[in-house]
Amino acid sequence: MKKIILLLLAFILLHDLNAQSNSTYLVDVQGTIDLGLAPYIKRVIAEAESNSAKAIIFRINTFGGRVDAATQIKDAILDSKVPTFAYVDKRAISAGALITLSCETIVMSPGSSIGASTVVDETGQKQSEKYQSYMRSEMRSTAERTGRRTDIAEGMVDERVVVKGLDDDSTKLITLTSKEAINFGIADTSAGSLDELRKIYNLEDSPLTTTSSNWAEDFIRFLNEPIISSLLIMIGLVGMFVEIKTPGWGLPGTMALIALALFFGSGYLLDLVSSIEIIIFVIGVILLVVEIFVIPGFGVAGIIGVICIVAGIFLGLISDFPVLDFSFVRIAILQLAGSFIAGGVLIFGISKFLPKSKRFSHLILSDEESTTLGYTSNPDLKALSGFEGTSLTILRPSGTALINEKRVDVVTEGDYIDKGKNIVVVRVEGSKVVVKEKGV
Repeated sequence: MKKIILLLLAFILLHDLNAQSNSTYLVDVQGTIDLGLAPYIKRVIAEAESNSAKAIIFRINTFGGRVDAATQIKDAILDSKVPTFAYVDKRAISAGALITLSCETIVMSPGSSIGASTVVDETGQKQSEKYQSYMRSEMRSTAERTGRRTDIAEGMVDERVVVKGLDDDSTKLITLTSKEAINFGIADTSAGSLDELRKIYNLEDSPLTTTSSNWAEDFIRFLNEPIISSLLIMIGLVGMFVEIKTPGWGLPGTMALIALALFFGSGYLLDLVSSIEIIIFVIGVILLVVEIFVIPGFGVAGIIGVICIVAGIFLGLISDFPVLDFSFVRIAILQLAGSFIAGGVLIFGISKFLPKSKRFSHLILSDEESTTLGYTSNPDLKALSGFEGTSLTILRPSGTALINEKRVDVVTEGDYIDKGKNIVVVRVEGSKVVVKEKGV
């Protein structure tokens, strides 16, 4: 009886493994091609390879999108150990044409089209020859790798390329219909449906595994949205400022760490951010902290720290594209400027209004105020001018000091003074007592 059960379990296991190894994966490439699509496709290809799938079908219907994302996807498809099929359902335009050409087999649905791969900016304007040259080489090398006509692939990018028998006009880009794509060797055949494609290539007996992006990939894609990434930058900057200005470690610092971790982490997963950008940013933060808490005043270390922080964030917004795309640079500049302006306004509001607010009084440096503890509300503080005392708390720049045997709220002229230091009152401006370290 035990042997029979073991044989049944082995049969079930072998059947499941055989089903996995015989399956066909279906991947939809729809809408705008962005960097969030690349991790999803890479994962599906890796999963299909690990399960020894019979084929991967990419159902394509797109007007294109980011070239850097398309090249990532193209590289993953070319490196796939599982046979790849592109089923062009309606259209494969621009970056979509590059993805289509990277597949081993191309099937067009009747009435579909492929081509028009000139590189344009976010406004639809044609980019310079530098970008077109890069895209031509990508299209040509991909067509060469998969055994397609390289001249037609180039003609999809450059209107100057003339293909005899197709178009004798050197002012038009090449965009092929399904029939033209088959006649000129870009596509292998046509199929009216996915089932028809599977029948043509003997994939009917292969179970179809429909794939979709998981929650983590959707979340990373969401974080990469310009508005969201700008908000993360703003939260990080404001949180860092508030944390530096308040004692101990609290909610602002935690929020800043989470926001910046999400910003750099999502960029790292999407190949927008490398370890270099992260290191530059961390160095900037360290230099800024050293300048504030160790070195008095604000000098070279602080300036370099600010530059490194800005540079790290800015580079994290730009793709490591082989050819620098200035449309991405413009977008990055706008995002960074918007984040800094919004953060500056918020920091100004925090500095001006929150210290006066009871709800947010825990954000500023203060202890319990009572007359029994020696606090004074004497409006005639001018008598303290020239008096010496001791700092009871860290002055950065505000804090509490013991002057003339009374606890007094004081502020420095911007210098950092540690707890327990001898101080002297420089001047009194109304209720503002300005001090400096004695002997400095």
